[in-house]
Amino acid sequence: MSVEERRKARVGTVSGLALLAGGTAVAAVADGAHSVFARLLLGMLALGMGHALLDEIRRQARRRTPGGWAIQDTINTALLACWAVGALTATVLAVTPVTVRAVGALLTLGYAASCAYFVRERRRAITTPTIEPMTTPAE
Repeated sequence: MSVEERRKARVGTVSGLALLAGGTAVAAVADGAHSVFARLLLGMLALGMGHALLDEIRRQARRRTPGGWAIQDTINTALLACWAVGALTATVLAVTPVTVRAVGALLTLGYAASCAYFVRERRRAITTPTIEPMTTPAE
């Protein structure tokens, strides 16, 4: 008996986690009336969101579905690339504070690396042959 694949291609989770991680990181360093505790808490939350993003990218990329590369994969790739461009744009604007620009540079690298990682892992999952389960074991 084989185990049915339960993971489905999704668009919103990868993009949503990417935006949550980036927004939380920017909020942690943005100028405002933040205490040290609030900055640390927001920084740790951003790291947690980044880990959740990486985990969701792995899940989406390594799923085994018939048909190979899906439209959802293209959309996830395009959205991650767009977030990298958006973070780069915020980084080069001279009107943003230096700390926000530094986080923007890190987000640019992180989003671009996430995009490349997703494409690499998805292509690997598609091209790797599946191992068929053995027939019922002999009793």
